[in-house]
Amino acid sequence: MTRTGLDPATELHVSKSLEALGREFEGVHSPEQIEHVLQDSVRQISNEASVEHYVPALAGRLARERLRSLGQTQGTISKDVPEVVFVGLHDTGRGQMAAALMRECGGSRVNVHSAGSGTLAEIDPAVAQAMEEAGIHLEEAYSKPLTEEVLGAADVVVTMGRSVGEVMIPAGARHLDWRLGDPGGAAIDEVRKIRDEIRARVQRLCDEITQQPDGPPFGAKSFPRLPTG
Repeated sequence: MTRTGLDPATELHVSKSLEALGREFEGVHSPEQIEHVLQDSVRQISNEASVEHYVPALAGRLARERLRSLGQTQGTISKDVPEVVFVGLHDTGRGQMAAALMRECGGSRVNVHSAGSGTLAEIDPAVAQAMEEAGIHLEEAYSKPLTEEVLGAADVVVTMGRSVGEVMIPAGARHLDWRLGDPGGAAIDEVRKIRDEIRARVQRLCDEITQQPDGPPFGAKSFPRLPTG
């Protein structure tokens, strides 16, 4: 395995992640492709991670997400439920709330991602508190970059307002732009209001995309057209 520039103990954990990914995606992606995606994930996570110790686990999770999405795009992994991607600026607030709420609503009927179009950061503490009050814990959540693989497999892309910048929506995917208040630095009462507005929008979206009639697979982008707001 190519050296990552991390300390030897951390590199050892990255090597173990590579072995696990190699077993999981054997016959789906080449060993070289798997290593490339993991190394790139390590680079992106380590550029922003405040504690190097967490890099292997987070990079492994990101690489797995990317490899799964790439397999769906290439047709080597089946797509049985819609893929929804919530895109924020730093993936620390609105996108994290929306993704967690969609997982709660959709369960196994939808696969959910969140990502940031800008620099990564820590999950906003007020966001974590507001979600915990709603019975949803974000301990396992982490800020991650928007990648070509995840975006390319998306059936629905939800951007969180103008601050996100330009996002190249894949052909056939539905795009929603939710103009919402930014919870970053906001008082907890304001964050709760944003959470509740996101919950209402997520519920409507969840109801629509999980009521897929019999027909072509979700990979054909065949579910009903969604409203734009």
